[in-house]
Amino acid sequence: MRNEPVGGFRSAPLEHLHDWAVWSLVRGEFTDPEGAAFSRTFVTSPGAVGVVALRDTPSGPSVVLVRQYRPALHRLALEIPAGMRDQEGEDPLLTAQRELQEEVGMTAESWQRLGKHVSAPGITDSRVEVFLARNLKVASTDRHGPEERHMTIEEVPFSEALAMVVDGRLDDAKTVIGLLLTERLLRAA
Repeated sequence: MRNEPVGGFRSAPLEHLHDWAVWSLVRGEFTDPEGAAFSRTFVTSPGAVGVVALRDTPSGPSVVLVRQYRPALHRLALEIPAGMRDQEGEDPLLTAQRELQEEVGMTAESWQRLGKHVSAPGITDSRVEVFLARNLKVASTDRHGPEERHMTIEEVPFSEALAMVVDGRLDDAKTVIGLLLTERLLRAA
């Protein structure tokens, strides 16, 4: 609860400054452990999901990635399929299943939750739940918005995707975290 003290810090109710789509810009008034007051502005979010879609091939596993335009970066970014948790009350796994089909036209017979991370705690409360999808099947797509309509789907050998994390060609947080958690899981199997 936001009203409960955390590490000696206290929070007053948040003030909504602006709402758009599923996000809100809010300002909070806080008190530190010594009693000094301060303000912070940040974005609230329903969170998102990411899907490491892994295909087993005779030469080893490969991962399905999407390359799409990201306006905040003004570049094409290579990422795991992902999407906002924009349907209130929807289970994160159902969101992940829906996003995999909408974006890349695939379903999966096997799903496993890999973990959850906070995207950028200095500016947002957004959390991303990452899932592993295996035993992929082709389905229809239902892309939304210009970025998705113009995205490309790329299948990369899993070992190459890990090398792309190391050399910086893959730099999206949910993608890096999802691939590294998958690599850890595969090593333990």
